[in-house]
Amino acid sequence: MTDSFVNSAEASQMQVIERTLDNGLTVCLIPKADFQQTFAMFATKYGSIDNEFELDGKPVRVPDGIAHFLEHKMFEDDEQEVFSQFAEHGASVNAFTTFDETAYYFSGTSDLRENIDTLLNFVQKIYLTDENVEKEKGIIAQEIRMGDDNPDRRVFMDLLSAMYAAHPVRIDIAGSVESIYQIDRETLLKCYHTFYHPSNMMLVIAGGFDPLQVMAWVTENQARKHFPDPVEIKRIYPVEPKEPKTDASTTVLPVSLSRCLIGWKDTVDGLAKGELLRRELLTGLVLDALFGKTTAFYGELLRDGLIDKAFSWEYELTDQYGYTVVGGNAPRPAELVDRVKTHVRDAVNRGIADEDFERARKKAIGRFLMSLDQVSYVARSYLTYRLRDADFLQTIEVLQSLQLEDANKRLKEHLSEEQMVVSTVLPKTEAAS
Repeated sequence: MTDSFVNSAEASQMQVIERTLDNGLTVCLIPKADFQQTFAMFATKYGSIDNEFELDGKPVRVPDGIAHFLEHKMFEDDEQEVFSQFAEHGASVNAFTTFDETAYYFSGTSDLRENIDTLLNFVQKIYLTDENVEKEKGIIAQEIRMGDDNPDRRVFMDLLSAMYAAHPVRIDIAGSVESIYQIDRETLLKCYHTFYHPSNMMLVIAGGFDPLQVMAWVTENQARKHFPDPVEIKRIYPVEPKEPKTDASTTVLPVSLSRCLIGWKDTVDGLAKGELLRRELLTGLVLDALFGKTTAFYGELLRDGLIDKAFSWEYELTDQYGYTVVGGNAPRPAELVDRVKTHVRDAVNRGIADEDFERARKKAIGRFLMSLDQVSYVARSYLTYRLRDADFLQTIEVLQSLQLEDANKRLKEHLSEEQMVVSTVLPKTEAAS
């Protein structure tokens, strides 16, 4: 096993103890003195976009939604109900699947060892039968249908479907009703044994505990188990064009208020290792300077009734895909799109003002420092960035290094009209008029 001690980001005064165990599992402990709560997250670098990979030298294509389906099945145990095991020791447990990871986590204030053991044990054991797989299909199918009728989820997925022509990020994380009915026990086991090997997983624990003691508990738990030797996972992704698939998508649903999202497709070609955090933070400063709630533009849109306080921006970046999303509830979506296009065009021509850039930087630093008191945020952020080969504890250092010149260059490169896509969900009455 290997050990490393990280004292990163002096402004945060946070320590991380990291160890790679003999079976390949990476364990990251973030002790927080005087904290009662502990938050633990056990995750695999396996998400919905990993629907094609190589196994025994041959390409394997699995049904869409299988990572999410597998997450559901992990909570089924033939001996004891998982939720009850955590509840008996004063903890709550849950899980989620994203485009590029699946994570299982608990939060608690007592019986830490028992809860860590339960987390590791239930994720590292799978109980599948043909019967319980078939039963789950109906449950997930209902979840998918509900998502299709949810205007906020629908407008977002329509945006990605318009933005991406080939990459599986355009496919809903849960898959489709048709795809999940193609899933069987054998395929689930194939994915589990490929992606749930300890060498493809990470355990992050943050909170009030003795890190040496906790590391000993985790090491002992893993030493009791046998895993096959790790194999290199070769993921297969299609070639994605630089340009969006189409520039607009409109859907009609039985809703009372329109939704409108405006997105810009980013290119990840040439994204150097170690550059992800810098680009993400730089893009965030640009977006906050243009669309943040303290900007004059936000106030004007609110005053004119084009948005409500749910209006927001988001930027997502991995080594496989990247995109910006701006929008929310929109009583007059076409007018909102015109205003945003004009605002971005003007910003590109005149540049971001120095005072707006510095305000966005100070806000970002302040948000980061405040978030360090939330152990759930610390654990999840550290884990997600670490799976993407980035260190989120370098946030302040990177933010302080960014320059106005960098922001204006990024603005011109990323927020071009050629890369812009609009997704709208309209009420039936409005679409008919």
